[in-house]
Amino acid sequence: MLAHLRLLTAVCVAACCSFMFAQDAVLPTEDDYYKLLRFEIPKAMNLEVGAIEVMPSGTLAVGTRRGDIYAVHNAWSDDPSGVQFELYASGLHEVLGLSWDNGWLYATQRCEVTRLRDTDQDGIADEFETFNDDWGINGDYHEYAFGSPFDDDGNMWAVLCLTGSFNSDSKYRGWCLRFDRDGNAIPTCSGIRSPGGIGFNSVKDVFYTDNQGPWNGTCSLKWLRPSSFQGHPGGFKWFDEPAAVESLGARPEEPVSGSRIMTEADRIPEYEPPVILFPYKKMGQSASGIACDITDGRFGPFKQQMFVGDQTFSTVMRCFLEKIDGHYQGACFPFREGFGSGTLSVRLADDGSMFVGGTNRGWGSRGTKPFALERLVWTGAAPFEINEMRAKSDGFEVTFTHPVDAATAGDVKSYTLQTYTYIFQASYGSPEVDHTTPTITSIDVAADGKSARLRIDGLQRGHVHELSASGVRSADGLPLLHSDAYYTLNYIPVASN
Repeated sequence: MLAHLRLLTAVCVAACCSFMFAQDAVLPTEDDYYKLLRFEIPKAMNLEVGAIEVMPSGTLAVGTRRGDIYAVHNAWSDDPSGVQFELYASGLHEVLGLSWDNGWLYATQRCEVTRLRDTDQDGIADEFETFNDDWGINGDYHEYAFGSPFDDDGNMWAVLCLTGSFNSDSKYRGWCLRFDRDGNAIPTCSGIRSPGGIGFNSVKDVFYTDNQGPWNGTCSLKWLRPSSFQGHPGGFKWFDEPAAVESLGARPEEPVSGSRIMTEADRIPEYEPPVILFPYKKMGQSASGIACDITDGRFGPFKQQMFVGDQTFSTVMRCFLEKIDGHYQGACFPFREGFGSGTLSVRLADDGSMFVGGTNRGWGSRGTKPFALERLVWTGAAPFEINEMRAKSDGFEVTFTHPVDAATAGDVKSYTLQTYTYIFQASYGSPEVDHTTPTITSIDVAADGKSARLRIDGLQRGHVHELSASGVRSADGLPLLHSDAYYTLNYIPVASN
């Protein structure tokens, strides 16, 4: 109730004061639109959440970095204190993927994909089978494995972290593998460094997050286009495997250290450039789990957009994607902060509940708890946000969740714009480089107030375009809840007739 009163106060003040807010007015916050429900985890339980899945019984399955799987009962209750945890399975090794399919729960752990089930219906898994273990491990802490649900073709996907930042000392480390329903492995992509999550978009293309390090100037969202090279050549040795040659052909040419992403994308046909670059220390430092809103509006106004966690910042970011010249690219936006631990796993349920699991063991995080499990729910009120940011041949089209005030949205002084990119190099990370300041030459606000067309002199291919719209107000006088957007402009569309 207090949240709704705060929102009503802000709107009323805005309407009465014609965009001039009283000093004591309280602006709406993220919590007014997306409420965090924090589960009470038993003290004796180390719930370092690495994977989340919805079971057909209506319970939530939660896999942990400690190798346990819990059945979480009453997870959809409005009172999180009533949630109950029941051990479903134990003895696995760092569960970073869960998927229910045809009576089995599939768990992607560090050493294999295991499928398990409860045959006697006593609430505890009693049958375990190795589904696939065609990759290697050697004890290095960095050798994570993240697994997806099955896609529409009957394949599960897994992304395998390198042995360390630079090397692939175990089979298929630095690769993406697919597994058919019989558990046969299909080498699918090379060039992976350190994934933090894997998931589908609304049309079931597969994406993963990779993290800053060698050949990754900053964290990013990447498209696992089959047969593509994702940028890190450390795992090229596994092109000697007959299955890799059969699936992908010859190994790609190595990138040139010190170059730029799109320079190498133009030179190496197999290289698929990052879809979205998450500016380091602006959007986060450790990109993690992925979820797509296919709930038909039950999670708010961002239909079919993707949501990506960040472990260090303990946040969930929002991503709008479009396809230009056959490649995905798009913009990222702040969405929700304040999670209890480092965000690692993100799962959107059909009812519009977003379950978020966290951990900070081995990694620092803004969230101070060692682990957390939380449920994020939409309150029904739509925040005033930039909804989409689409690339045009001469600028961008920006859409909004509410009609804008035409005077502020049409004023070039309401916006600032800068661009930069990152060095594509074998050493660790990169600063922002090649900064430019394009000029917004004109703005056309649509008659319905829901979009603005920004014409820009100085678009930069291969750069992040950092747009701030802090001067824009809604028709009701509210500022944007989040005024910043970051568009990764790999390909500039051709002008339409």
